[in-house]
Amino acid sequence: MSEPPGAARADGAEANDGGDPWITGVGMTPFVGESDASLPALLETAAIEALDDADVLPDDLDAVIVGNMAAEAFSRRSGLANVLAGSLGAYGASARRVENTSASGASAIESAVRALRSGAADRALVVGGEVMSAASTAESTEIVSRITHSREYAQGVTLPGFAGLATDAYLEGADAGRADLARIPVKNHRNGATNPYAHFQKRIAVEDVLDSPPVASPLRLYDCCPTTDGAAAVVLEGAPASPTPNGVRVRRVASAVGTHAVGDRTDPLALESVATAGEAAFDAVDRSRLDVDVLALHDAFSVLEWLELEALGFAERGRAWEDTVAGEHDVDGALPVNPGGGLKARGHPLGATGVSQVVELVWQLRGDVPEARAVEDPAVGLALNLAGFGNNAVCTLLSVD
Repeated sequence: MSEPPGAARADGAEANDGGDPWITGVGMTPFVGESDASLPALLETAAIEALDDADVLPDDLDAVIVGNMAAEAFSRRSGLANVLAGSLGAYGASARRVENTSASGASAIESAVRALRSGAADRALVVGGEVMSAASTAESTEIVSRITHSREYAQGVTLPGFAGLATDAYLEGADAGRADLARIPVKNHRNGATNPYAHFQKRIAVEDVLDSPPVASPLRLYDCCPTTDGAAAVVLEGAPASPTPNGVRVRRVASAVGTHAVGDRTDPLALESVATAGEAAFDAVDRSRLDVDVLALHDAFSVLEWLELEALGFAERGRAWEDTVAGEHDVDGALPVNPGGGLKARGHPLGATGVSQVVELVWQLRGDVPEARAVEDPAVGLALNLAGFGNNAVCTLLSVD
């Protein structure tokens, strides 16, 4: 049965509740514009860092899960999970790859959480990665464009095109200015400047954003995430009898599918998949939006940060921009957003992004970040990884006790 326009369905990763899993180790490679390493090498580097952080040996793993969108297109590779498990020596572990376009990383974590909760695994390694520089700019544009609905793709509609139309509608309806939108990349570049793993480690000003080349009016180059290579990894373990030292608890992972064709949506500014996934996540735990201390959002385009904040219930419709302008989303604000630089400055290696968001939140919750971008005493973090322009969303809630 087909869903009506605007509908979304949620799926919580904790349907068979065997207790909350914990993230006990994390790792990342630097995110760069062009890596000298192959995709398997990047995956292995991030994996080893996470295993060392968790003090876990490859032999201890029950599952190896790789999040990746388009290895065949970008890197001419397949069988990534088997390659990684073999290079690590994780013999005997199950191995699989998860693909969910730009939300592949978070979906891979969701798959691991399901395995741990069901009892199918006690310890899992999740690694997300992409080497986008292996393809030309034209090839990369073509690969990413195919995320859209086939009917819209045939008409030449692109994700930047959707973002430009949404931005124009948002600014007009909210009575916000173009300079207000520029505050998002300015904030995220400021955060990225103190993140040694970020693709861009430089500050920019509002004028830099407004003077950058146009991409899809009114969006400009500095409103759009870069093409990035990199990998990120997490080690997850089943619910312990007592809290794991230096571990971070996975309270909920919930995902939702929305209307695929953007043109069929009753309201193009309402990200129904995000709203449904967020609602499912909060409904399942003893936490509310007021408990969240830090957010990692999918800012592939500047306007998405506002649309996601509103869909998740952190701001009223058409009002998120006011909080950004007021500094509420700065690292020292009331609700910090993207303290690691977000997709805009940290970068967006498609399959790695959802995992890197969780890595940043774990660092924040453990206090393992430089003071310049450290959120003050965070206890609850939320990550939102988006597929396409809201075709699918994965919401992850983390906490420290």
